Amino acid sequence: MKEEILKIKEDSLVSIKKCQDLKTLNDLKVRYLGKKGELTTVLRGMGKLIPEERPIMGSLVNQVRDELNAKLEEKEKELKNAELLKKLETENIDVTEPSKKVNLGSFHPITQIISEVEEIFLGMGYEIADGPEVEKAIYNFDKLNTPPDHPARDVQDTFYITDDIILRSQTSPVQARVMESKKPPIKIICPGTVYRSDSVDSTHSPVFHQVEGLVIDKNISMTDLKGTLEMFAKKCLGENTKIRFRPHHFPFTEPSAEADVSCFVCGGKGCRVCKQEGWIELLGCGMVHPNVLRNCGIDPEEYSGFAFGFGVERIAMAKFGIEDMRLLFENDIRFLKQF
Repeated sequence: MKEEILKIKEDSLVSIKKCQDLKTLNDLKVRYLGKKGELTTVLRGMGKLIPEERPIMGSLVNQVRDELNAKLEEKEKELKNAELLKKLETENIDVTEPSKKVNLGSFHPITQIISEVEEIFLGMGYEIADGPEVEKAIYNFDKLNTPPDHPARDVQDTFYITDDIILRSQTSPVQARVMESKKPPIKIICPGTVYRSDSVDSTHSPVFHQVEGLVIDKNISMTDLKGTLEMFAKKCLGENTKIRFRPHHFPFTEPSAEADVSCFVCGGKGCRVCKQEGWIELLGCGMVHPNVLRNCGIDPEEYSGFAFGFGVERIAMAKFGIEDMRLLFENDIRFLKQF
């Protein structure tokens, strides 16, 4: 058996030395050291030896196996290095050749406006609040002083999932949830996606974005509201921007107003962007209705507040001179590259 083991060693070492590629080397490893290899076969015959010879032959087999493994590893490194050198010689790369052009994306106009608005209000001490887009009707309507017979709850105006679950038609439900869960003072903005059953045209979409704001504290007045909106308008649209209020009606505020800003393109003289009026309608606002405070567990005798809300698309269209809202949703790369 000793002669057989040494013969296997001699043959394998010669074969390993002559080997020219990794596949052949792997085949040799299987041939001599595999489960059915020649050295393993010899080990299976150990049972035929007398007890005194078994440890001697076992030690010899282990010695030969270790030596073969070492030679195989050495040869493998040699072949891999040779293969790498061959690749380096044949696969030259011209580092002076211009690379392929990489097209960099940018933030969508809607995202740009939301980020800018958030930065402005964070700088004014506001917090950003969020809530579900699939909302309970009680938060979207009832708590905001909009009873079941109000026209805004008509199926033509709102997407109903069930009688009590809807796709929120405004981000105001977030305000109701915050007022319900947090004691004044409250100072938040609520950016997000909203849904209304509108036909798609140049100024309407069934899916759009809103930012609403809410301040609740003691002795809050209309003066605070106007000062806040003036600050926002100047930061967002330019330092020379002016603001004016027009009386309006919203069920969740009293008194209510529509806020216009002077056209930041023509400075109020009249142009294409403001349709020659000198003013651009910006948002709705007002003092929080006492019923809304009561519905959310806040005493209107102790606290007052103001709220405002605007469509992000309207700001984007005014600021960037976009005449058709559909351009903001069609994802035409040629359009988006402008921003």
